[in-house]
Amino acid sequence: MLKLLTTTAALLTLLASPQAHTQAAQLDAEQQAFVDELVTEHDFNAERLTELLATAEPNQAILDAIQRPWEAKPWHQYHPIFLTDKRLQAGLKFWQQHAEALNQAEHEFGVPAEVIVAIIGVETFYGSYLGNYQVLDALYTLGFHYPRRSSFFRSELKEFMLLTREEGLPVDEIKGSYAGAMGYGQFISSSYRHYAIDFDGDGVRDLLTNPVDAIGSVANYFVRNGWHANEAVAIELPTNSANATLASDGLKLTSTVAELVNDGLVLPQNSNIAPDQKAKVFRFEQPDDADYWLGLHNFYVITRYNRSPLYAMVVHQFSQQLAAAR
Repeated sequence: MLKLLTTTAALLTLLASPQAHTQAAQLDAEQQAFVDELVTEHDFNAERLTELLATAEPNQAILDAIQRPWEAKPWHQYHPIFLTDKRLQAGLKFWQQHAEALNQAEHEFGVPAEVIVAIIGVETFYGSYLGNYQVLDALYTLGFHYPRRSSFFRSELKEFMLLTREEGLPVDEIKGSYAGAMGYGQFISSSYRHYAIDFDGDGVRDLLTNPVDAIGSVANYFVRNGWHANEAVAIELPTNSANATLASDGLKLTSTVAELVNDGLVLPQNSNIAPDQKAKVFRFEQPDDADYWLGLHNFYVITRYNRSPLYAMVVHQFSQQLAAAR
């Protein structure tokens, strides 16, 4: 486990003048490069950072968790985790408690309230499950001991150091997911820095304990990633061989609706979709067959939050359940 700085004040000493140490801590080349970058580009204290990294150890539980994400499950095993009556009832209660903020977010950003409620419900069950891993521990472990994505997580570790300094957050107390996501909406550090907003006007961007800031920040995230107000997310397709043939992997929408229709796409009756819209046919595995959906632009935007069609579909379906029950 990491032996971390114990207070926000201690974190701020990373900017202070170096202090003498009787024995210099030893870092490997990658860790030293990380320290040098923060010192050179952001005026952190070299000796404090060196001490922090030199006393850190990888967390095997984090390395195990990242290799078995829920999104690796087939659809018929994935969606029952989230589409439950318990989560629906909690979502309706959250919507009622924060109706004013949700209405304001929908008005200002054009993101439907049910989508915001669905995101927070899927991510943390409305703040009930914020994560049990120290964020700094997670980012150190994945940044220096998970070669497959070390560059990304090392960048997030840098963002986390900057975030905690900017926001005055206690670096040793923040907990989140095994991937270092935190708060009601499970923002990673770079997303927190770039998309978090002070939605209740109290002068603080608090995604860790303030659901109102989380509501505004989720809406801001979506609109900054291209959300189109008053447009559909996805349309369920008839299950047939033509639609099955058009289904493909990947997330990017590479064809228009008209092009897919020319290739044999069968749309549901009375569907009203602009032919020039970008779209993609997605396959969702069932025990004995599959469901097929036409993902549209806003479906792709949801995958910017979590790069998985399963995630986008469960958010969409949960949002529709919430809207219908509301």
